[in-house]
Amino acid sequence: MKTDATLQQDVEAELAWDPAIVSPHIGVSARDGVVMLQGTVASLGEKAAAERAAQRVSGVRALAVELTVALPAEARRADAAIASAARQALDWCSLVPLEQVQATVERGHITLNGEVDWDYQRTAAARAVRDLKGVVSVINHIRLASPVDAQAVTRTIAAALARQARAGAAPITVRIDGTTVRLAGHVHSWAERDAAAQAARSAPGVDEVVNDVVVSP
Repeated sequence: MKTDATLQQDVEAELAWDPAIVSPHIGVSARDGVVMLQGTVASLGEKAAAERAAQRVSGVRALAVELTVALPAEARRADAAIASAARQALDWCSLVPLEQVQATVERGHITLNGEVDWDYQRTAAARAVRDLKGVVSVINHIRLASPVDAQAVTRTIAAALARQARAGAAPITVRIDGTTVRLAGHVHSWAERDAAAQAARSAPGVDEVVNDVVVSP
């Protein structure tokens, strides 16, 4: 098992290696396998890239992201311009049902509202507007129309882990709270953890996935 100092150094090296991450103001700390990212970045896309980079590092069991998006002057846009670009991005995204998602903008913060049938449509809407110039954050309030079937969610996760997880992986505990699915348990890698969460999100009616699954290499 890596020491906290080694894990911190590995995450810092991964951040420095990733060409999508250019900010020099990302601080990294590690304690008992839990890594925290703090500081400022120049775009929402860079923040997402930093999160993905930390997750790639072996030994990271959990990740806390406390990064603030501080847009440089040349990247700032008026809310009206961002709203117009967001409308076009949603209209051009083939995964987002036409006219079912609305975007409002306030000081660079985009809020999405509406109703769709599947979580992948909800996620696609957020991705469609996330990397637009001038966007500071995306608040996804899109609702799902279908009710959650707890047994279907459990079967979907079990099938996904059977295909992707290491042999002998422990079962994931699934708890349904309205349209929120809560996952708990232990897996061997971030890939397995992400597979469980993605399987849960793919089930009809799931609005949010709270992933408390712990990575234990």
